[in-house]
Amino acid sequence: MNVILLDKVGKLGGIGDVATVKPGFARNFLIPNKKAVMATKANLASFEERRAELEAQAAERKSAAESRAQALEGKTFTITANAGDEGKLFGSIGTRDIAEAMVAAGADVAKSEIRLPEGALRNVGSYEIDVQVHAEVTVVVTLDVVAQ
Repeated sequence: MNVILLDKVGKLGGIGDVATVKPGFARNFLIPNKKAVMATKANLASFEERRAELEAQAAERKSAAESRAQALEGKTFTITANAGDEGKLFGSIGTRDIAEAMVAAGADVAKSEIRLPEGALRNVGSYEIDVQVHAEVTVVVTLDVVAQ
């Protein structure tokens, strides 16, 4: 299925690119989230009329994301969790827990923006976590997991 991208989508392309994707991905994610439209002649013509407007909106979203990234730059967040004597956690810490701790500390972060390098955290220690606030903007924050 061919779609016209209305926004930059990682590993697919940028604004105005025609991408071939699986039908379910287009129907369930790209089109409902207004990241793409079906690639028809009418939609191509409509897109070309709106191209400048869409590019301006994308630039505005990127600059807002860059300002959010600057606010997060170099910050350290702490999570306390139950742990054994050897530093192994009873359970694990996932993206939801990290997002809640960051929001409680005053950061503007969503769970979907957090990228864990090796999955859930299972040990006490200090971790560098990527926060992808935009498709092109990623910031690294430090997360300290301490025993309770």
